[in-house]
Amino acid sequence: MNKEELNKIKQKALEEHIPIIMDDTLEVVDKILKEIKPQKILEIGTAVGYSAMCFSEYLQENGTIDTIERDKQRVEEAKTNIEKVGVSNKINIYEGDAVEILPTLNEKYDAIFIDAAKGKYPFFLKEALRMLKPNGVILADNILYKGYVMSDYNKHKQRTAVRNLREYIKEVTEDPNLETEILEVGDGLAISKLKK
Repeated sequence: MNKEELNKIKQKALEEHIPIIMDDTLEVVDKILKEIKPQKILEIGTAVGYSAMCFSEYLQENGTIDTIERDKQRVEEAKTNIEKVGVSNKINIYEGDAVEILPTLNEKYDAIFIDAAKGKYPFFLKEALRMLKPNGVILADNILYKGYVMSDYNKHKQRTAVRNLREYIKEVTEDPNLETEILEVGDGLAISKLKK
């Protein structure tokens, strides 16, 4: 993997205010992936491909990442970036809306990373649970959403997103089959593992 290229991509994304995984969140995810040595990862929300490229380091030999992105321009940029970093043999991009694509997937994944439309998190969770391997883990980024989720925030513009993120937290913390922790790294990260 070309780390130098990866770093350039990261800098460019930051300069252009393209949302990419924050360093402290990435550190936590790296640790988890190191531990589970995934064969298959699903990512919902590719953006410019930065997180998928970072995650690809922890795949088992011949492991793959499936990642979904609906923004055509981002898909093109991600493809170029993945090529530059030299990991195109490990990452498949599905172009389109995750709400339409997820129900068509019938794979089983070791890790599922959710980082797309905040208002759709409960739907993504339902699909993720269906495709999670027995020892798998679901990671939901930006779960605290600028602190709004844990406050009495109620501005109209973000109300749906905040409500659905709260719904997501409720579901993963109350599901008897899941062990969930919510970390205050980055913009909040929910880690849910299936109980043995």
